[in-house]
Amino acid sequence: MPFAVFNIRRKSLVRATGVVIASITMAFLFSGFPNIHPSLLLLIPTVLVFYGTWETARCLRLRWSFYHGGVMLLLYMDVMAIVMILFLLLYPYAGWLERT
Repeated sequence: MPFAVFNIRRKSLVRATGVVIASITMAFLFSGFPNIHPSLLLLIPTVLVFYGTWETARCLRLRWSFYHGGVMLLLYMDVMAIVMILFLLLYPYAGWLERT
C-alpha cells in the first residue's frame, strides 16, 4: 500500500485526525444534540476518539521541531474532543444537574 493512511502499522496524522473528527461527529449524531438523551451507542465514539489520540501521540518525535509543536496542538484538540464526547456520554445520567 503506497499510502500510510491505509496501513495500520505506519504512523499517520491524517488517519488520526480523521478518526477523531469522525468520532466527534458520530457522538453529536448519537446523542441527539442539542436535546441530549442517554445512549450507550456513545461508547463507540468514545473508544474511537481514544484510538485517534493514541495514533496522534505515536507521531511525536523526540526532538522539538515545528512538526512536534503541530502534533502537540493536535493532541490538545484530541483532549478537547475526549472531554466533549465524555460530556455527551455522562451528562444525561447526572440527574442532579437537571431542573425538577
